[in-house]
Amino acid sequence: MQDRPLYKYLRAICRAIDRINFWLGRGVAWLTVLVVLVVFANVLMRYLLDSSFVFMQELEWHLFAAIFLLGGGYTLGKDGHVRVDIVYQRLSPRGRAWLNLIGVLLFLLPGCYLVISTAMPFVNSSLQMMEGSPDPGGIPCRFILKSMIPLGFLLIILQGVSMGLRSVLIVAGAKDEE
Repeated sequence: MQDRPLYKYLRAICRAIDRINFWLGRGVAWLTVLVVLVVFANVLMRYLLDSSFVFMQELEWHLFAAIFLLGGGYTLGKDGHVRVDIVYQRLSPRGRAWLNLIGVLLFLLPGCYLVISTAMPFVNSSLQMMEGSPDPGGIPCRFILKSMIPLGFLLIILQGVSMGLRSVLIVAGAKDEE
């Protein structure tokens, strides 16, 4: 017997999480344009003017890191992460839901927790000392970049919760109302 209000509530949670990661992912995608412009400027400066700035070089990898860390939840929501489909593609929708649920519970959530709990002391230390670049002329706020590590993995956890809840709905036999 279907408990429709519960299913609707779970779907609403999934949609809210998906919306957060979707809009953040769309915003982060614009950082790729900025990375291209920064790299282009660096190449021009290096080869035409025979000079470069540490700030610009660091900005490249700061933006690159932000794209990958903050875009992870979006990518998971779009099923864009690498997956070995040898078994998965042959399963029924219910079988896939079971495999997704097990994967979320046994691997995704504990793995993300491990990264977050390991990163937090480094983030806290960096924030307390207002860490910046050790290089003269570098980016002064390195603590912001380090803060993106737990934030990025938190976004992946949120998307994993959405994925897990959708799997529970499929396993429970809820009708797809989306």
